[in-house]
Order: sequence, then C-alpha cells, then structure tokens
Amino acid sequence: MNQKDKVPYVVTSKGHTAVAINAAAKAGEWIRSKLGTVKELNTKYSSQDLVTEVDKGAEQMIRKLILTHFPDHEILGEEGVEPGPEASTQALQGSLDANSDYLWIIDPVDGTTNYVHGFPFFAVSIALAYKGEVIVGVIYDPSRDELFVAEKGKGAYVHGSPTKVSQEMSLGTSLLATGFPPDQNFAFPINMAGLQHIAPQARSIRAGGSAALHMAYVAAGRLSGFWEIGLNSWDLAAGVLLVKESGGEVTDTLGRPYDLGVRHVVASNGHIHNELVESLKQAKATGLSIEKG
Repeated sequence: MNQKDKVPYVVTSKGHTAVAINAAAKAGEWIRSKLGTVKELNTKYSSQDLVTEVDKGAEQMIRKLILTHFPDHEILGEEGVEPGPEASTQALQGSLDANSDYLWIIDPVDGTTNYVHGFPFFAVSIALAYKGEVIVGVIYDPSRDELFVAEKGKGAYVHGSPTKVSQEMSLGTSLLATGFPPDQNFAFPINMAGLQHIAPQARSIRAGGSAALHMAYVAAGRLSGFWEIGLNSWDLAAGVLLVKESGGEVTDTLGRPYDLGVRHVVASNGHIHNELVESLKQAKATGLSIEKG
C-alpha cells in the first residue's frame, strides 16, 4: 500500500482510524502472502460456510494490534463467535452490553470461499462503534491493494480520493449485487426469491461473494445497490459507514434505519432505495415477519 492511500487519515487523525488502517493493511498483506497455501479447511454453519487457519490467524493479528493501542476496548470478531444466527445475535448483544463504550467489529477475511478457491474478491473489514454507532469503517482488498476508509462526518475515501455513490435513478439502469447465503434453510431461499423478482427489473446483478466489498462498491459508485438476507454485524458495519459517508442509504429490508443488529440489509445510492425495498416486499423476500404493503 503506498503512502498516498493513508494521507487523508494518518496525518489528520492518529487515533482510531489510523489503527484500523494499520491493522487492515498488515492483516491484508499477510492474507495475500498465504494465498494458495491453505492446509486446514473447516466448515461452520453449513458446507458453504468455510473457515481456514488464515481467517483465525488474521483475526488474532488484528486483535493484538488494536489492543496494543486500546486495551480497554471491546472486540467482536467473526472467528470468536459460534456458527449460526442466534449465536451471532447473542455475541453482538454481549459485546454491546460490555463495559466499554467502544466496540471494534472485525471480519478478518470476508469472502473466505473466494480466498480458498483463489478467486480475487475478498477483503479485511474493520469497524469501530461508539455507543452502538459506527464511527470508523475500513475495508481493505489485498488483491487490488484498494483501501476504503470512512470516518463519521468526514466522508469516505479510496486511494485517498473521495468516494461518491452512483447516480442511477431506477432499477432499470442499475447494476446491483446480492449474495448466496450459507444458511440453506432460511436465508438462501428468501434471497433467491428476491433475486428472481428483481433480476428482470434491473440492468444486471452480480454476486461477488463478499458483502463487505459489495458495500464498498456501492460507496464507490461501482454498484447502484446491494441487498442480502442473513448477514452479520461484521459483514456490514464498516461498509455501512462507507455507503452513508458517500451519500448513499442503508436500511433493513423493510426500509427501517440501520443499526448493528440488522441482518437483512439494503444498501444503495439512495435514488433507487425505495424501489429496491418495495420490490423485496412484493416478492415476500425481506426475511422479516412484518411485511408492509
């Protein structure tokens, strides 16, 4: 990563954001160095939900770097949580109930399946929440050496340049993204129902396999919108701030304001947001029991 990537934040803010950038960069470089060497491959919630020794090692590295600077801060990392939506919800609540006002939310390798197969679409995602509100978001793509950084109220950047959402005004002119959730019983069929309903309305849809990078791409204007059912706080937190600070909108699939507990998400450039949410409602594909309209 070259120096210009870091200029907007390291120079002006030597605290939380600089530590997040440093941790993401170091973990990302290490992850990239291990590409193609994975020896231990395990599954978590389903056969589609993979974890490797690289995920675990990267999370340990990030934790150490953060705690060196902020030993009293709470950390919620994907690899420290048991598989399944219930465990994820409980872990988040436990972290929010902890003594510290500051909670770091990290996904050491978002897109592990891609990483295992050598498909270059995975990222390190690190967010910092203060009293439940995300104030720092960093997503680092080691394959492209792209660093996405956002600070609440200070904008979002990639390669040191401000990011802005796209200007498409309708689904018909939009490039969207979604995912294929590992939860085969609940999230997957609901997400597929949404995909089947929305695909004919959109210009096209992509499924890259990393929610964090999809969110970063919405922030950077490369995607007009993104939705997915059954995500976790570590998949979303950093990307949510990137989208908002780039002028976009993030809600749950019923259009309600985002908070750290949201698992079914819609992120967009804002212009197409209502249309995308309404389409999910029409398809009965929100994943939520309170269907409006």
